Amino acid sequence: MAKKMKPQILIGLTVSAIYALSGCSQNSPRMTPPQKTASQVISHNSSNTLKARQAVPQRRQVKVQRQVAPQALVASQRFKKQALHHQSRIFQQFPPAQPQPQPQPQPQFQPVQRQQQMAAGMPGISVQEVRKIGDKIFQNESGGDVNKLVHWNKGEDFASMGIGHFTWYPAGRRQSFGNTFPGLLSYLESRGVRLPLWVQRAKHTGAPWKTRAQLMRDKNNPQVQQLQRILYETRYLQAEYIMQRAQRAMPKLVTTAPPHLRPMVAGNLNAVANSRGGWYPLIDYVNFKGEGLNRHGGYKRQNWGLLQVLEEMRPVSPGAEALNEFANAAMRVLQRRVRNSPRSRNEQRWLAGWNNRISTYRQAS
Repeated sequence: MAKKMKPQILIGLTVSAIYALSGCSQNSPRMTPPQKTASQVISHNSSNTLKARQAVPQRRQVKVQRQVAPQALVASQRFKKQALHHQSRIFQQFPPAQPQPQPQPQPQFQPVQRQQQMAAGMPGISVQEVRKIGDKIFQNESGGDVNKLVHWNKGEDFASMGIGHFTWYPAGRRQSFGNTFPGLLSYLESRGVRLPLWVQRAKHTGAPWKTRAQLMRDKNNPQVQQLQRILYETRYLQAEYIMQRAQRAMPKLVTTAPPHLRPMVAGNLNAVANSRGGWYPLIDYVNFKGEGLNRHGGYKRQNWGLLQVLEEMRPVSPGAEALNEFANAAMRVLQRRVRNSPRSRNEQRWLAGWNNRISTYRQAS
């Protein structure tokens, strides 16, 4: 005779299994469905087991869904209401930008507005273009020769430093053309460049060489070699410094010109700046011969800076015409300088080199 099954074994069986063991059909009308076991109650109440989901009849699942659906709808509507309220608070704190009025077409010559735009950051000049201009200035001033980054030209009473040949006068000497190298040194320090102690002192006292011959004797001195290496490694910072100098001069070029010449100066400046490659001649000439803001400077009270070139130009449109006219006017201004200069200076000897440099302004690149 078969042994009776222990009660604890039936605890884990389903309703279908119980019918099978008893030999009865689950669909038999004569059989009264047995009561649910404890395992069925536990499985029905648990939502984490697959058996519980299979044991729930389809009608019951539909019924549960119909009971839950209205609650989900209410929750969805409540969430939507809260989201709209939160969105309204965001718009109250940060209202949408109002449409800006369309800019009106400006007359041909609007110097003030255009110059303010230039002074705000010289738009349209990339880092690559800054470096390219810096390399051109280095080539113009020193032929790209590192040994000429600390230099003294024949016939001059000051040393020429860096890619822009910034002037550095010895202590006590009359500064006829300005003393620009100390300003560059301050800029390099502000950009994190550590200068040798002797250079920091000389920045305030003046160039440590009294004559060109003295500097030429010290060219292989470790201090001079150290300074040349620093000036080569910082050549692109020097290019930034030169461009910032030109940037500061742009608004002043127009306001310094006589009132009747301001529209023409502004128009010529815009024409060159808006030409392809036009920033190079403007920036290089400022470094080469200055801004020309002192209208009574120079020889015989006639200066030769950028302002004088813009005044010398005839009105032009952007493009090759503007670059050619700028170069032509620059040479006329420099030839006038040579005519006005003392004969003892023999500045005529420099005209050929100046012409070669000015000719590079005609090339749009």
